[in-house]
This record gives sequence, C-alpha cells and structure tokens, in this order.
Amino acid sequence: MGTGEVTRYLARYGSDRVAKAVLIGVIPPFVLKTAGNPEGVDGQVFEGIKAAIVQGCYAYLGDFFDNFYNTDTFAPDRISGRAWDASFRVAVTASPFATYACVDTWLTDFRDDLPKIDIPTLVIPGAADRFLPYEAETVTLARDLGLLAPSARQRPLSRRYGRPDR
Repeated sequence: MGTGEVTRYLARYGSDRVAKAVLIGVIPPFVLKTAGNPEGVDGQVFEGIKAAIVQGCYAYLGDFFDNFYNTDTFAPDRISGRAWDASFRVAVTASPFATYACVDTWLTDFRDDLPKIDIPTLVIPGAADRFLPYEAETVTLARDLGLLAPSARQRPLSRRYGRPDR
C-alpha cells in the first residue's frame, strides 16, 4: 500500500518534518465509483475480490501476483519466478480474514486530504497497471493535487520498458 498512508500522514500531521513525497502505484484520491466519483471502479469489482478470497485465498493470491507483476508480459525477463514466489510466501502468512478485510481499506476517500499536501510530490503511475486504472485514478490525483498546471508534464511509465515514455 503506502500511498494512502503517505497522503493521510501529510494531511493529519503536516509537512514540517517532510521535505518531499513520492506516491508509487497510486490509490488516492478515491478509487470507488460513486455519483461524486464517476471515473472510479465499480463496487462489484471489490465484492468480487472479496468473494474470490473467501472461495480460495491461496488461489486468489496467485492470481493477484500474476496480475500485479504482469507475468504474462514481464516473466521471466523482468520478474523472476523466485521474486514472484517470495511475494506469494509473504502474502500467505497473513490470515485469510486480514486479506479479506484489507480490500475495504482500498476504498478510503482521500479527496479531503489532498489539498493539505503542500510539499513537492512525485506521482509515479504505471501505464500497464492492472489494478489502478491510469486514466481514472492518476489523472484525477494529478488534477486534485494541482499537478496539471500548464507547466506540468505527465509521463507514465512505459508498458514495455518500465521507464517514462517520451
């Protein structure tokens, strides 16, 4: 996770002890589709994730990491089987209940927190992110952080090479 915690920390405690922030693979501002957030992800997607966890936590985690690492595209050259295995082994040490319960934390609304961020913030999305749709989330975050000023540039990471597209 991380991006939500960074956002919430800066909103709650301020930036007196923080010079800069980086948000990688961004959850904020708000991922759930609602009347006030029509670009978000339909709530049934999250219900489906929770149902998959109940049906078989290990199977869900296997599918999760296949998509998280885009193994159909990046394995074995950019993600090794051992790296995938290491992530899977860490994840399965969590209780199935905790795995299930964490899904609802992804639905936290950070829109009121964003205006409180007053330090330079680097936002690093991935154009091939299968969980957090680039257009729906990153563009919204950039807008809400005021990053889409005339002088701002967006350079999503390349789908193929993991480096900024030019």
